[in-house]
Amino acid sequence: MIRLALIGCGRIATKKHTEAIIANKELFELVAVVDPVKEKAENVANIIENAGLNRPEVYKDYKEVLKREDIDMVSIATESGYHYQISIDAMNSGKHVLVEKPMALSTKEIDHMIQVSKEKALKLGVCFQNRFNPPIQELRKKLENGEFGKLLHGQISIRWNRNKSYYEQAPWRGTWELDGGTLMNQCTHGIDLLQWTFGDIEEISGRIENFNHPYIEAEDFGSAIIKFKNGAVGIIEGTANVYPKNLEETLSVFGEKGTVVIGGLAVNKIETWRFENEDSHPFQNLPDPDTVYGAGHVPLYKDFYEAIVKDRKPYISGEDGKRAVEIVLAIYKSAKEGKPVKFPFEFSTEEMKGYFKKVKK
Repeated sequence: MIRLALIGCGRIATKKHTEAIIANKELFELVAVVDPVKEKAENVANIIENAGLNRPEVYKDYKEVLKREDIDMVSIATESGYHYQISIDAMNSGKHVLVEKPMALSTKEIDHMIQVSKEKALKLGVCFQNRFNPPIQELRKKLENGEFGKLLHGQISIRWNRNKSYYEQAPWRGTWELDGGTLMNQCTHGIDLLQWTFGDIEEISGRIENFNHPYIEAEDFGSAIIKFKNGAVGIIEGTANVYPKNLEETLSVFGEKGTVVIGGLAVNKIETWRFENEDSHPFQNLPDPDTVYGAGHVPLYKDFYEAIVKDRKPYISGEDGKRAVEIVLAIYKSAKEGKPVKFPFEFSTEEMKGYFKKVKK
């Protein structure tokens, strides 16, 4: 049994982390919940207790939890801009870390997190739970078996809605210091899947806009063209401007011997599945999930447990988590500098402060 603490008890924690912990109750015991707003931590403790499990202790300061030697790991679901420091502090306290996306907001911070996890021989995992979506797993099998042949090009389109009330719920959202815009927050899952499909990147050209959200600092629309090292081309389209509600998250993959389109609300439904002697797939009839978060946190937690007890890398490691953030940062850097960005590079969301004021006015 792994004893864990949940740091950050907001929206994703109450909706998905508690669900995953309860579903994996034979593997984990949630012994502590942390949030500066005590009522939020109490709410998560109530959810766990109402599920028939031991009530976790409630804390306001995560540093107090890290002093406990009986805690094996922490799950971090705070504001994005705090992920880095909490992760470093946790690993320096000897805890394994499972951190929500994006794992940090700068290339230097991410590299430091990966470095510390290696030095301390601790597991560092990232919540890109959509990799566990059944249609995505089916796509992965085809890729690993080489059934696409040469990969030609692909696209991820995230067409969602985030209105003013969403940003008013949490003032950190849409800020360069603690979040970034729709590419970093809403689109990073899909961007991760595009990169996971096509591999390492050589160069990115990006553009961002704030069309309809003047009350946030960052973008509500982003687009990019990616040159992958294997010669394939990737296209990113991400928006929070779709009226009046979320429309789709769709991944399209085109190879010389195969075509796959996975769409639905959150890359959860096969829309096109074409290979030689194969023109359909049972997962074309899957329903949309209740939320855009999907159901992937449950297998994500189970995998992280196995990574700890079997001493192997998590299915979604720190290195994996880095790649999606790196793409978004490259788009930001390209937009700011007005030219393509070659990999590797260094950049931070902090370097984007004042961007739209400078561009628009």
